[in-house]
Amino acid sequence: MKITSYGAAGGVTGSKHLLEINGHRVLLDCGMFQGKREEAARKNQTFAFSAGKLDAVVLSHAHIDHSGTLPMLHKNGYRGRIYTTTATHDLCGVMLLDSANIQQRDAEWLAKKQRTFVAPLYDETHVREAMKHFTTYSYADRFEVVPDVFITFQDAGHVLGSAMVVVDYKEDGADRRLIFSGDLGRKNMPLLEDPWIPEDADTVIMESTYGDRDHDPIEAMEGSLAEVVLRTIRRGGKVIIPSFALERAQEVVFALKRLEMNGVIPALPVYVDSPLTVSVTEIFRYHTELFDRETKQVENAAGDPFELENITYIRNVDDSMRLNSLKEPCIIISASGMCEVGRILHHLRNNCEDPRNTILIVGFMAENTLGRRIVERQAEIKIFGVKRQLRAEVAIMNSFSAHAGRSELLEFGARFQGKNKRVLLVHGEEKALKALQSGLRENGVAHAQIMEEKVPVTV
Repeated sequence: MKITSYGAAGGVTGSKHLLEINGHRVLLDCGMFQGKREEAARKNQTFAFSAGKLDAVVLSHAHIDHSGTLPMLHKNGYRGRIYTTTATHDLCGVMLLDSANIQQRDAEWLAKKQRTFVAPLYDETHVREAMKHFTTYSYADRFEVVPDVFITFQDAGHVLGSAMVVVDYKEDGADRRLIFSGDLGRKNMPLLEDPWIPEDADTVIMESTYGDRDHDPIEAMEGSLAEVVLRTIRRGGKVIIPSFALERAQEVVFALKRLEMNGVIPALPVYVDSPLTVSVTEIFRYHTELFDRETKQVENAAGDPFELENITYIRNVDDSMRLNSLKEPCIIISASGMCEVGRILHHLRNNCEDPRNTILIVGFMAENTLGRRIVERQAEIKIFGVKRQLRAEVAIMNSFSAHAGRSELLEFGARFQGKNKRVLLVHGEEKALKALQSGLRENGVAHAQIMEEKVPVTV
């Protein structure tokens, strides 16, 4: 087998890994590169491989950095199937449409500002065409994607429907196995089952996002959230939470529900102001079979895990704008997670200069984003081109992360020891990749290798 990474090699976004097995070509993930505008345009506009020559595409989960260029496959001649889990299919249906709409708005903004038109990568028509090619399977189902190459999805515990991809194939008469980790989740996180524990594989393509650091303990999550909420309402302020639409928003709402159920916090008004988050939450409600035991217990005792005593889910623009006039303490959860686009910008503009308020950061903020500038507590931040004083409290919680931390990555990778086993590291920045490689070698994994973009590896 030959493996070539065309994205998320030496970086985090744009996951694309091509497997060439006995004359067949199988692509694992087809993600969008996310970064500076010029670099993103260059990397996303074309494929470095022939889409029309692919035999199958397998998708690990719905995050845009793993799924975001699937509609371009059809544009570029691919007519085969896209294999994934049922929940991931459902999520892609709304998330890829949202991506197309964001690109269209971005193109219109650029045309107006720079008087040049940069065409979107794809539109809603391309998304709908791509969705026709999806074929779904449940966890633990084994199915053939090309002759003598079988796929099994196992729960990655990262986001709803996320999967590790187990590839079983024959080569030179011998049975072989490759595992693609996708994005690994964490043990004991709310909502979803813990990640599947693999027993053996010849080759592992493994994510490395947090290969150099661990997260705050999950056990401290709800207590820390309660502290932030209570001290903010004592000041008469609001809690503004920038959040990713998939998983993070649902985790925060579920944590608030448990705190409310247990009488730790009062039944404050909570507003989820993001059309995409509202749609994604509806999909969670359709897939309660994927919830873990603790979530099902809450559901049995108190009903819908995403309904609070005083919660409002907002799609309508006018309803969103009415939040600007609120005076009493409340919690506003809005997208985008890194504060670059979306309704969160309006809430930050209206609330960042009031020292009674808190901006609660619950996710990773990339360099050169407004979210990162807030994390750095810069005295002035620019929103809609206007400088604002950052006087609100900034609280940071990394215990909500849906990615495995260093210790869990080492535990996962250390299972693959032996002179004939290969662990190929992807989906990480240079520091994280090197730290994880070193840690795996110290734990007896002799062949831990950092993948380079467009450099084939034969296993």
